[in-house]
Parts: sequence; structure tokens; C-alpha cells
Amino acid sequence: MGVHDDAGFRRVHASALPVTGAWRPGDPPGARRFLRLPADRPFVLEGGGLIEGGVDIAYETWGRLRPDASNAVLVCHAITGDSHVAGPLLDGHKTPGWWAPLVGPGRALDTDDVFVVCVNVLGGCQGTTGPAHPHPADGKPWGSRFPVVSIRDMVRTQAAVADHLGVARWRSVVGGSMGGMQVLEWATMYPERVGSIVPIATCAAATAQQIGWWSTGRRIIRNDPEWRGGDYYDAEPGGGPHEGLALARMVSQITFRTDDVFTDRFGRAAVEPLQGGFSLWQRFEVERYLEYHGDKLTRRFDANSYVLLSKAMDLHDIGRGRGGVEAAVARMQGPVLAVGVSSDFLYPSYQSREVVDLAIAAGLRSEYAEIDSAHGHDAFLLEVDQVAEILTKFLSSLEVDP
Repeated sequence: MGVHDDAGFRRVHASALPVTGAWRPGDPPGARRFLRLPADRPFVLEGGGLIEGGVDIAYETWGRLRPDASNAVLVCHAITGDSHVAGPLLDGHKTPGWWAPLVGPGRALDTDDVFVVCVNVLGGCQGTTGPAHPHPADGKPWGSRFPVVSIRDMVRTQAAVADHLGVARWRSVVGGSMGGMQVLEWATMYPERVGSIVPIATCAAATAQQIGWWSTGRRIIRNDPEWRGGDYYDAEPGGGPHEGLALARMVSQITFRTDDVFTDRFGRAAVEPLQGGFSLWQRFEVERYLEYHGDKLTRRFDANSYVLLSKAMDLHDIGRGRGGVEAAVARMQGPVLAVGVSSDFLYPSYQSREVVDLAIAAGLRSEYAEIDSAHGHDAFLLEVDQVAEILTKFLSSLEVDP
């Protein structure tokens, strides 16, 4: 989700935008570490697809793992996030850490106490195998050949990282939006490996309206002639589906915020003066803001990954194949803290309350907390003081009553 709202909102010429903003093998690794799953065993996906030739998994860590591995916390990222939760802008990272105020010595995820891990998701574009990665058969990007992935597939790659690090059980698994979907799947797929969960601004199963919003973005990208069915990586500089990706981001940016925020910030202010006559493409300031965020995403993300990951969000349903959501929650074992956002339009707070109600019905210690904010869905990234207070209180309570 969008984190930094910079002033100016100046668009760049299309020729200055990259074909893809994906990290690719050979680029500076930054703070990433890598795990490679064996090439001799295809990675079989929930939906029936195969990834052959091995899977590269990019992840980052902060703090130190105790000898008994009892202090590990997994942070799961949202759709356009990555493994760089904390840390400065570095070669290989196009943005600073997206949740940096929460991770570090003395912070909510206190790295003097806990060992924090974040894994770039399967199908993403910041180090883990995805559409921009080379295909083992010919070395060209996977592109349209990359299969559909699910949230469960992402969690299985994270479990491989946990095994590699020697983490048998997470003290807690934390994440917002698509990250919260991963949190819920962790507690359902591997209940014995999860000490507690904190799903934030998310749902147990995607609703029709949520599917409607994300599928609109996918269709926009598909209709960009420069997308070329997903095989655009050999386009000339300035080519590629950056217009489609930018437009998809503009649509999603509207759902991440609220009418009050847009009205208070922009009102009806115009970029091009309205005095002297109207034209179709005179812009209001809110339009320029959305254009800016669309262009900004194209510099650090990949259109194919956006299509894949938004589809994974629409497929999300912890009850699929498990007898329904109630039966899925009954598999969980650890305490649950579900966090909603008071003004969230995209993943309304009632969905977080539903998770709590289901967990209580299953006999789990469960509680609800709410981020009070006018910022809408993005509040879990913006209201870091509130998030810090909520996390600190919950994690401290685990030490008293694990």
C-alpha cells in the first residue's frame, strides 16, 4: 500500500519509466538473504501449477535468534510490499523500510528481544521467484508462463525459510492486508508452529466487492496493449505496461483512503485553471495525486506480479477445502489479536471482528483492537504509533500468559 505521500505530484515522461520495477538476479542484493529450494523437485502449487527448476526465496532478518529459537516473529507484507520491513534506502532497495518505526531496539518489535523475519512472497518481484525471474528452460523471464499462486503457496515458501533458520514455532505472526491473509493461513495450515497471530485490516475470505475492486485493476493491466499477454520484458526503455499498472494503482489508491482524507487534502482544487473555459483533460489536484502514485509504483513493481498477487487475494478463503471458515478457525491454537481500522473501506473492520468471534467460538483467547484513523485501509502503515501501542501490549501479554 502507499506509505509516503510526497508533495509535488509531478509526472515523468513515459520514456523515463522502466519496463518493470522488478528486482532481478544480478541486481545489488541490498539487505536480502536468499534460500533456494531444490531444483530437482518441482514446487507444486495449490491451483495445480508447477514451478520447475527451483524456487529462490528472498528474506530479511533483524535481531538475533535465541539458541532455543523461541523469540522469532514473522512479519508478512502487503501486495506491493516486500521483505524490506526496516532499514534505509540501499542499493537494491527502491524504498526505505515500509514499517521501519516498528522494528528495532526499543520499538514495538524490539530487536533486543525478538528476531524479526520477513519473506518476499512467491510470485512477487523483489527477489523471490516470480514472473520477472528467468525461466529454467531458456533463461528468459517467466512472463505469461508463470502459474497462478495462492496465499497458501506463499505460506509454504515461508515455512521453508523457517525450517532453514531453525524456527520450529513463531512467537507471533503479524501482517496487514494481504499480509494478514498470510497470517490467517499460517495459523490454519501450521497451527502447531504458531504461538499467536496478529492479522490486521484483512479478512478470512475475500468478499464480492473486494474481488470486484482487485479484478478491475487486473483488467486494466490486461487491456494495456504494452502488456502483451504478460511477455513484455524485452520492450524498449519506456515501453512495457506502465500505463496499465499506474491506472490499476490509481484505482486501488482510492480504496486505500477515504472521502474525508481526499476532501480535506484536495477539496476541489484544480491543477489547470478552470477560468476561461473547460476541456476534458483539465485535472483536479486529486487526479494529479493519483497519477503520481501510479507512476511511483511502476518504478518499483512489476505488472505481472500485481496481476498475480491481486488474484491470490481474491482467491483467499481460509475455509476452502476445510469445511468452511468456522472449521478452519477451529484448527488454530494460539491467541488471536485481530486489528481493524475504523475507516477502512476496502477491508472493513467488521471482518476483523468476525475473526475474533470465530476464534472465541473455537475456544481461543481472542481480542479485537481498532486503529482510530481517517486514513482508511492504509492506516495500518501510517498510524504507526497506534499500531506500536497495540502490538506492544499484545506481545507483552504473551510473556505473562502465553
